[in-house]
Amino acid sequence: MKGVYEMYSYPFYNAASKSPSTIEVLGEGAVTATPDRAIVVLGAITEGNTLQLVQAENAKIVTNIIQSMQKIGIPLEKIQTNDFRIDTQYDYVDGKQIFRGYRVTDLLQITTDRLDQSGLIVDTAVAQGANSVSSIRFTLAQPEVYANHALSLAIRNARQKAVTIAQTLGVNIAAVPFRIQELSRSNEPMPFKATFHAESTGTPVQPGELMVNASVRAWYCII
Repeated sequence: MKGVYEMYSYPFYNAASKSPSTIEVLGEGAVTATPDRAIVVLGAITEGNTLQLVQAENAKIVTNIIQSMQKIGIPLEKIQTNDFRIDTQYDYVDGKQIFRGYRVTDLLQITTDRLDQSGLIVDTAVAQGANSVSSIRFTLAQPEVYANHALSLAIRNARQKAVTIAQTLGVNIAAVPFRIQELSRSNEPMPFKATFHAESTGTPVQPGELMVNASVRAWYCII
């Protein structure tokens, strides 16, 4: 877990006449984290006029990809189908629809907790005939740990704002909010579009960092 940051929004005082009077605040917190999981989506797209042949070619490539993943240490349970579809393709000439062929797409989602394997996964799959690398996403194996930390910061941030408002107004507030609402949690995965060439010595991959955010709205009674 890296440095912790807090973000602030302008608070406001609820001066409604109904009892009890309250101060309403928005609290926000954010935590940066180093990704420890990579999710690679790749596979094969094949085209042709005969559907059975196109399917067979696609199935052979994908089978080879799966076997090659197991050889580099990716367990079968970490490999799953992400997208499979068969599309009929047409050309349009002089307003007429002309059959062009079939396209079969089969993409696999491969998950690894060894980030240094990400580039190897891409290169190994390409060597087996993969011609589509949809994305590489870096995420967290236990996102709830960082999400809860960010939530804790947001609650503290809300409390600090409420105290500041109360002190400025010369009033006291309850130690615990009588109502608190979690507004959002989010983490921003780092997408990576892989590019590769026949003469490449390896696909470079940089995981970067993730920002995990949380925000709450809290109401404190004036006492």
